[in-house]
Amino acid sequence: MICVNELSQLKCHHRAILEPLAIIVSPYAPHIAEELWSALGHEGSIATVPFPIFEPKYLVESEKEYPVSFNGKMRFTLKLPLDLSKEQIQEIVMADERTIAQLAGNTPKNIIIVPGKIINLVG
Repeated sequence: MICVNELSQLKCHHRAILEPLAIIVSPYAPHIAEELWSALGHEGSIATVPFPIFEPKYLVESEKEYPVSFNGKMRFTLKLPLDLSKEQIQEIVMADERTIAQLAGNTPKNIIIVPGKIINLVG
């Protein structure tokens, strides 16, 4: 469903994407998959079509949307590359205008950064 929602937002109409998606969905929703297969212009059953080849390179995530919290309350999110160090993340967060507005001139007592998870500023 996540994939379908994202493809809907992108207004994707490419057969190269929709056909493998219908094949992958077919074991879970066989009736709608058959209808989709027919709507895509194919004859015969989708059950006889081979599954797409798995390629792990398409599943590698390169960035993460970090929730940025102040005293444990999430205020905004920040999309950052996953290969950044804690120090680099801290520099980016402290330079963000939303962080500056939240701190209102104060200096945080502690900055908790868990790479790939969360950023929390305690003040």
